[in-house]
Amino acid sequence: MTTSSRPDAGRNASPYLYGPELAAVEQVLASGHFGHGRATEDFEESVARFLGVPDAVAVSSGTAALHLALVSADLEPGSEVIVPSLTFCATVQAIVAAGARPRFVEVDPHSLCVTPEILQEALTPATGAVMPVLFGGRGVDLSRVRATLTQRSILVVEDAAHAFGSRVGAKWVGATGDLTCFSFGPIKNITCGQGGMIIPRSRAEAERLRTLRSLGVPASAEQRAATTAYEVNALGFRAHMSTLNAAIGSVQLANFAVAENSRKHLWRVYERALKDVPGVELVDVDVDNSVPHLAVVKVPARDRVWRFMRERGVGVGVHYPPNHDQPAFAPWHRRLPVTEQLGRQIMTLPFHQHLTEDDVHHVAALLRQALR
Repeated sequence: MTTSSRPDAGRNASPYLYGPELAAVEQVLASGHFGHGRATEDFEESVARFLGVPDAVAVSSGTAALHLALVSADLEPGSEVIVPSLTFCATVQAIVAAGARPRFVEVDPHSLCVTPEILQEALTPATGAVMPVLFGGRGVDLSRVRATLTQRSILVVEDAAHAFGSRVGAKWVGATGDLTCFSFGPIKNITCGQGGMIIPRSRAEAERLRTLRSLGVPASAEQRAATTAYEVNALGFRAHMSTLNAAIGSVQLANFAVAENSRKHLWRVYERALKDVPGVELVDVDVDNSVPHLAVVKVPARDRVWRFMRERGVGVGVHYPPNHDQPAFAPWHRRLPVTEQLGRQIMTLPFHQHLTEDDVHHVAALLRQALR
């Protein structure tokens, strides 16, 4: 196997750290308090201020965020949640774990996101929620279907795992009035090492989510320690964010402007470098309004091109194999010809803050060679 002469173009995406994360973690370690604590609450408050929203609820992962958001909605057992098949399996697992049924739908082939028209057409009497996936960081504007969803009391839970820092019109993703779920996993736009965040729609919903993430116990750890008994008053899960993870997230958030500028710049470099490569279409993330998380292309003979790139040390991937064809979700399979075709075409190019412009041009040159 030939090794790439540009290591960053070949490496898999890895967390981008700014430096102060280590000191922040050491401070938490010295405190001896590693569970939910003041550092977690500080991070929640910082995210809420950044987005201009009243509250934010930190949890252990983006998957936990989606799961708890659906549980908090009290959907009827067996309710349908409309979701694109083209997403990470965690999106669908959260729906099933909440006792609902995924109703898989197509995406727009140019953005890989759902549209209001796709959602409108998919509504059934059993629809309890819709879950748009903000693929690659692109916001999804549901204004054209909002009145219908409100009239039918259909919940909108945004899977914004890719989209922290992106906008829908003049509003941040997370400030649109929906129940929005972010992921702060290792290679997201900001990382906590591992973690997630839910943007609730009301103070009451925030408190419900905090109880759900803490095993149904509304009292804080300090309150529990100050009494001989405490109350478990609801269903709950172990899904809090530790102070260690929150400390990392606070440093990342303070440096978010760097991530935003770097990701936008690298995506635009890819756009220019791939413009004249025959047969390649870069999936549009609306870069003026998004903080891109992925650089995805559609290519002919994808599997052959994928092997060519991997053999030359370039860490390409596939985001994502369609879920409606996965064995675990066979009970909800339906034909989705657009998604099935996309599943044979899409390939993810290296995209992370360790890349340089030279790395991007190296990837583009190899891609051009692969398609000759």
